[in-house]
Amino acid sequence: MRISSTKSIVVACDLASMNDLERVVASTCKLNGIGGYKIGFALALKYSIPAVMDAIRKYTAKPVIYDHQKGGTDVPHTGALFSDVLAEAGVDYAILFPFAGPSTEAAWVEALTKKGIVPVVGAVMTIPDFLKEGGGYIDGNSAARIFETAASLGVKDFVLPGNKPNIASEYKRKIDGLVSSPTYYLPGLGAQGGDIRSCAGVMGENWHAIVGRSIYGAKDIRGAALSLTEELLGK
Repeated sequence: MRISSTKSIVVACDLASMNDLERVVASTCKLNGIGGYKIGFALALKYSIPAVMDAIRKYTAKPVIYDHQKGGTDVPHTGALFSDVLAEAGVDYAILFPFAGPSTEAAWVEALTKKGIVPVVGAVMTIPDFLKEGGGYIDGNSAARIFETAASLGVKDFVLPGNKPNIASEYKRKIDGLVSSPTYYLPGLGAQGGDIRSCAGVMGENWHAIVGRSIYGAKDIRGAALSLTEELLGK
């Protein structure tokens, strides 16, 4: 299942409680501007991915993205194991940050695609000291190679850092030159310093804002989600 709109809010459910997950999903799933939900390792390790999917499916059929934080960093053959688990659970998308190298990137992308799961590839994290230019380990050219390899494998969905709009814009230009009609997903909004307005100025029409704490940490979850969707969609 694909996200049906060209712009939406994807709710990042980085939660440790199934009750909290259900409260967030139940409060937001009927809003038109909510495109889907992103789940991560905390819920998956504590409850299992199938159980988490069952909890979400009690309320909505909207797409679910699994973010292994960070998937695609193991040896190539484990991509099939990863994909089998997600496919059996009914996951729609999976985020990869394939820092292990091109052979792993190719194997994991191909394994997900074979199972009907949409691979979403990222290469730059939202933390300030990620890229070598900012004190981190990964240089900008290496990140560009990850996106180039993904494009050569037919990937059309990409993660860019929403709290670094200049960097996001730079990589968007590279990807736009390699991929026809790509879709972008931007975390780092809200609590990590990014904002929808700044991203909208550089991302164009086909992107989704990934927002977690600004929604699930709000006293009025539905109200916070509605406000963000209205800002994104210009209502």
